[in-house]
Amino acid sequence: MGRTFEGKFDSRGRRIAVVGSRFNDFFTRELMDGALDCLHRHGVQDDQIDTAWVPGGFEIPIAAKRLVETGRYAAVVCVGCIIQGDTPHFHYVASEVTKGIAQVSLNSDIPVVFGIVTAETLDQAIERSGTKAGNKGFDAALTALEMIDLCAAIDEG
Repeated sequence: MGRTFEGKFDSRGRRIAVVGSRFNDFFTRELMDGALDCLHRHGVQDDQIDTAWVPGGFEIPIAAKRLVETGRYAAVVCVGCIIQGDTPHFHYVASEVTKGIAQVSLNSDIPVVFGIVTAETLDQAIERSGTKAGNKGFDAALTALEMIDLCAAIDEG
């Protein structure tokens, strides 16, 4: 049997960027706080973390792409919250944000992590941004840490 690669949560000396959407600020601030809490708990220092705030979810992929292109980061974490309204706008935005982040990730040499809450109701958004269902910002940052280490392990062979 060949090798098994697994990521740990080693953040030493690695810079991480977090992109957050200001739209639905009540939720996105909680997601950003969750991501930062996770990074701090795993040894990432304040001076290793840069944050970027964009107007809405639709702008997250372009900010993530620009951050990736700087070459300064080991990972980019994307957080935001899109809530279903009375129009089909939700579906278009959620779909394009998802595709945009996936495209940036696949075109990148570093992890670009999806921490976007897509909710049909306010209650669902509340649950996913820090209550019953945990904090998806924290989860996304944890994924970034694991993927940074996994990518490094694969690259080292």
